[in-house]
Amino acid sequence: MTDLRRLAWPPAPIDTERLVLRESEARDRAGVIELNASPEVGTYLGGPRPRDELERAVPEVPGRRPGFFVVELDGAMIGTIQLDPRDPERPGYRRPEAGGTELGYLFLPEAWGYGYATEACTAALDWFAGALPGEPVVLCTQTANVRSMHLAAKLGFTEVERYEEWGAEQWFGVRSSVTPPA
Repeated sequence: MTDLRRLAWPPAPIDTERLVLRESEARDRAGVIELNASPEVGTYLGGPRPRDELERAVPEVPGRRPGFFVVELDGAMIGTIQLDPRDPERPGYRRPEAGGTELGYLFLPEAWGYGYATEACTAALDWFAGALPGEPVVLCTQTANVRSMHLAAKLGFTEVERYEEWGAEQWFGVRSSVTPPA
């Protein structure tokens, strides 16, 4: 399993054409709660979490750990990107070459459909490839989540397998920053 704690964290903010990926701050707490309480965001994640539970559970500075980026547009948080170690006991982790770091992303519904997820995930994956050259990244999503399946393809993830988890078919893919020899 990739140990993200060995990375220099936090990195300098990552600027893209329209976005900034940065370390979480106290001002992001309300946005993190909104993301996790949103019925739309929670559709393929087991549903929204109760807001009162989130108010108690989310720390003053949410997501303060290596691999957690806040995605900002014009000074406002619109989502998060996570690069986290994947539990090797979870389904979908059947091949060692599939990597141990999993990409996750959540965006507020009002940010959907503008290409922000593609732009932000690409920037995070590029940062990761520079920080840990050659380390593959995995992604898991429900096959019913058409938007996420489309994003996985755009980001260059290749299907490894499909399996059943949480009462739904899951898609498991891998993206390697290593270019195969010609």
